[in-house]
Amino acid sequence: MRAPSAIFMSLALAGVLSAQSVSAPADAAKQPRECVYREIDGQKLKAFVFFPPGGFSSGPTSAILLFHGGAWTMGSADWTFEAARRFAALGMVAVSVDYRLSQGIITPIEAVDDTRAAFRWVRLHATEFHIDPERVAGYGVSAGGQLVAVAAMVDAPDNGIDGTSSKPDLLLLWSPAVFAPKHLFQGRGNASDHSPMQHAGAATPPTCIINGDKDTVTPIKDARDFRERVVRAGGVCELHVYPGVGHLLTRNVANQLSDFDPDPEFRADGYAQFERFLKERGYIPAK
Repeated sequence: MRAPSAIFMSLALAGVLSAQSVSAPADAAKQPRECVYREIDGQKLKAFVFFPPGGFSSGPTSAILLFHGGAWTMGSADWTFEAARRFAALGMVAVSVDYRLSQGIITPIEAVDDTRAAFRWVRLHATEFHIDPERVAGYGVSAGGQLVAVAAMVDAPDNGIDGTSSKPDLLLLWSPAVFAPKHLFQGRGNASDHSPMQHAGAATPPTCIINGDKDTVTPIKDARDFRERVVRAGGVCELHVYPGVGHLLTRNVANQLSDFDPDPEFRADGYAQFERFLKERGYIPAK
């Protein structure tokens, strides 16, 4: 495994940065609809649904599910609320998702299982949420990037049951972890089987990655290798590299374990690249 425990501590802080029609509430851009998408082992897992503030057009819209960082051991859905509001403002239904964190007997295997369950749940509620089940994107920050990428590229027994897919159709990855954390698997299975790098290729959906070139947590070399494997297989994978910044585009490259100081210009450009990528693939209307 590439990353020492100190790197995973940094990942634990990764999310801090950051035919029936329904009408969105007037304050939908600020206050999401709180739902339980899964109950498992006595735990209720929540999803927070942000609707486009201006309501819906005549046809179904696209959706995006957002997964926070946190070294697989901490964090919560609200770490992605700011990004969710950005996507909702573009006309998407944006869903910030909680998942089981690695502690006790829980490992990243369960987190990936929750990720898949969330994608199935959203598609099963496509009519209620006024979304197109064939345009459901995944957004992952740091450790969350590993979750959505594995869900996209690795088949699961429940995928396609009753015609309902558990895979994202497109990926937006912000400083993503493309290797799984071996030390958290507790001897269960092989971490490489849950590493996006292992599966990058023809099965990878269209992907856009944001990364700093001084990132010591999710190194730029890993992002480049991931992109190379996808492109070599004939897939679409864009990588946008920002000079002089580290994890989550922090300017504080000397201490990427805390005190994140994201470069505002680079951060704005990263979101602009995501917006363009979505527009080019019909997920949001071109203006």
